[in-house]
Amino acid sequence: MQEPNHTARILGIESSCDETAAAIVANGQTILSNVVASQIEIHRKYGGVVPELASREHLRRIVPVVREAATQANMNLRDVDAIAVTRGPGLVGSLIVGVTYGKALAMSLNKPLIPVNHLEGHVHAVLLEAHLANRAPEFPAVCLIVSGGHTILYRVIHTGAAERGNGSIVRGDGDPLHYGRIGGTRDDAAGEAYDKVAKMLALGYPGGPIVDQLAPFGDSNAVRFAPTKIRGNAYDFSFSGIKTAVFYLLRKHPELQPEIDTRIAALARGERSVEAIRPLCSKFTLDLVASFQRSVVEDLVRRTMGAAEEFKARAILVSGGVAANRALRVAFDDAGAQAKRSIYFPSRALSTDNAAMIAAAAYPKFRNGEAADVTLNAEANLPLA
Repeated sequence: MQEPNHTARILGIESSCDETAAAIVANGQTILSNVVASQIEIHRKYGGVVPELASREHLRRIVPVVREAATQANMNLRDVDAIAVTRGPGLVGSLIVGVTYGKALAMSLNKPLIPVNHLEGHVHAVLLEAHLANRAPEFPAVCLIVSGGHTILYRVIHTGAAERGNGSIVRGDGDPLHYGRIGGTRDDAAGEAYDKVAKMLALGYPGGPIVDQLAPFGDSNAVRFAPTKIRGNAYDFSFSGIKTAVFYLLRKHPELQPEIDTRIAALARGERSVEAIRPLCSKFTLDLVASFQRSVVEDLVRRTMGAAEEFKARAILVSGGVAANRALRVAFDDAGAQAKRSIYFPSRALSTDNAAMIAAAAYPKFRNGEAADVTLNAEANLPLA
């Protein structure tokens, strides 16, 4: 086990989807560098991530991204204490690039290799932000991870930290966390639904940011989507229904096609900002966008708050790409205030895929002497719990 007074600087490598990222984090809390090379421009023309193109781009970018992370941290790679790499879940081709490079780097530098679950990284993104704000969450907690590939609820607990008189537990630096899966999406992830609806309406890719920016200009109560009914686990999610409802609504309104064609032409010219797209949207389209977002946000908040109540969570953590959504943050803050539960988000920069969260998640494992050998493989469907 690593001595607690030693400053452990861990290089994190993240390549689970379409972001090639590297970061160096000290003691799981202090970000010394955080470099992300985005592939949005490459995948934009397809309206989604193309796995073969993603893995090819990771191959091209991973070496310069890691070098830049070391440069920004003013360090030589030989001086890091460990190499952390995302093992899964994610696109297998993309994961293999990061895992293979991480193994080679660890062997060449004679450093421990620490595999990290991408989902656990998102939990630590929240804890990184909480540390920066000097506002540590109390446990047990409920964590919603919501992105283009995931919509999952976890109960987050840990042992060995200080217990308060009210039954809450404050996590100590380097304490390991333990996870219990509460529920998850049965079909589309929330971010995937955003992207698909934005594609149907020709609003651009990625869909989440543009929908969030356009929604305030519409009436969120204009279109009523039926609440999703889930048989069995009340904390499971389903977003294919609302996506299909938008599809059939557009079929009922063929008069919308000319404005959709106009937006397609604008996107082809590179006019992608909300200032460029909004004037090309009718009131009906803006109302539809606002109503779609309201329905998704309400569903995410309602199930998460219900889980927090049932499992007596002291705090609620929300992470993943969709955690950057303005409406989602406002709705959770309002619900948290009403329920008297603290809500924690990462910064918008740490909400999307990044390597700082991977390095932070590796720190407790490093402290406990956990490491992998050269037989480490990527796992596309790696569960967290």
